Parts: sequence; structure tokens; C-alpha cells
Amino acid sequence: MKPKAILTDYFKSITDVASQGDAREESFYSCLETLLQQFATSTDRSEVHVTTLPKKTEAGNPDFRVWNGQDRIIGYIFLAGRD
Repeated sequence: MKPKAILTDYFKSITDVASQGDAREESFYSCLETLLQQFATSTDRSEVHVTTLPKKTEAGNPDFRVWNGQDRIIGYIFLAGRD
């Protein structure tokens, strides 16, 4: 999948969630998780795994953990505004 198509799908999914009228911040998490997975796959990194709302870490409470699917954490994503 090409980057433009990935972003188009992402924006469509955000719009779909928002149009329901009852979404909270967490309602959009699946949209971002899908975006990250599609990007990883499109760059030949299909082994990358994204965990939404993983358990607390030494860095705090991340919204997402990105790891190589086996034994190495690639990074954490903290979204602004989350309590």
C-alpha cells in the first residue's frame, strides 16, 4: 500500500469514528494502530507489532507500544492531553 493510500484510509477512519458523535479520545486509537501497522507493512516491516494501552512502564503510561514482535521494544507513543 502506498503512503497516500495509507493516509487516505486513516483520515477516512477518523472521519467515520467522529461522525458517530459519541467518540472519546480512545475511540480513535484503533485508527492510529491501523495506520502504524499499514505503514510498517508497506516498508517491509510486517513483524512490527503495536500494543494499544499497554501496561505501565518505567517511562510512564504510554498510549501505544511498538515492538519488533519478538523481543525488542522499538518505542512508545504518548498522546498529549491524556490523563
